Amino acid sequence: MHISRYALSVLFVFSVIGGYAHAQADKSAAQAPAAQALEPIPPKKDNDLRLFYADGRIAKGSAAMEKMDSDANLTLWLAGNQFFAMEDVIRAFQKENAQVGNIGLITLPPGIILKAINAGGWTYEGKQYRMQPDIYASVQLGHLKALKAKGVMDRYLVYTHNALDLVVVKGNPKKIAGIADLGRNDLKIMLPNPIDEGIMTFYARKVLINHKLWDKLSGGKECKSCDPAPNVHFTSVHHREIPDGLKAGTVDVGIVWATETKNALEEGHQVEAIPLPAADSLIDEVSYAIGALTNSRHKDAANRYLAFLQSDHGQNAYAKFGFLKATKADLEIKPIP
Repeated sequence: MHISRYALSVLFVFSVIGGYAHAQADKSAAQAPAAQALEPIPPKKDNDLRLFYADGRIAKGSAAMEKMDSDANLTLWLAGNQFFAMEDVIRAFQKENAQVGNIGLITLPPGIILKAINAGGWTYEGKQYRMQPDIYASVQLGHLKALKAKGVMDRYLVYTHNALDLVVVKGNPKKIAGIADLGRNDLKIMLPNPIDEGIMTFYARKVLINHKLWDKLSGGKECKSCDPAPNVHFTSVHHREIPDGLKAGTVDVGIVWATETKNALEEGHQVEAIPLPAADSLIDEVSYAIGALTNSRHKDAANRYLAFLQSDHGQNAYAKFGFLKATKADLEIKPIP
């Protein structure tokens, strides 16, 4: 087939234009910001993903995540060290607030939860769950300040307190007396990871720095599920891994919340606490801050839950598990500074 010079010229021009357009499109795609990936929930965390139905049923894991956005009339994303108290707390709340109905709960390290709020949801066991909580709580006000900076939270209250302690095998065979002993090379030590565990990020790290032990124990590393020093392991997700390590015989000592040791004892772990002086337990500093998101889908239910925490019944529900009651001043709802 014969093609004229004119036709060839036209084809050439369109080819150049088309190539330029594709190049520009590729360039724009490369320059466009990537969509933020949803926050992954580590495997085997079913006990941290629960949906409490008003009729007494509890869905867990993927079953809870599948229904949380549609069935929950209030969704709480809370610092994970409260997981063992939450069934009692939520049932007490539901008893007084029957009109609220079903309550969704996620209990993970507050740093991980903050990432999920910013990302718009979670992935778990290969599935995506685009959702947001009505209420978020952390062990440090700094996380709530980060949400304020994004315009999604503006008020808070402090609803409970806690303290650090050391947990060891029952009988304390290694004769551990306090934080200074963590400098011993003969001990197998497990510590909360410094990436997203609030207990380490905001509290234990400060204590270890005060004792000039942080550099030795961390080996200068910021990691999780890792061995930063020859005799030290950082947890993967929860500091509740530490009592499990003691039970398995792979750990001699770790730093946990005082409530964590109490719960481990109630679950039958052969452990005991090494109480710390106030300067090391930070009993006068550890505060749990909570607030409703400004774009909460269930504002009335969220306000009812905060009011419950302010009540004697709410305070007693937490105190039953070793948490320290908040003061009247703590419980006042106030602007996030």
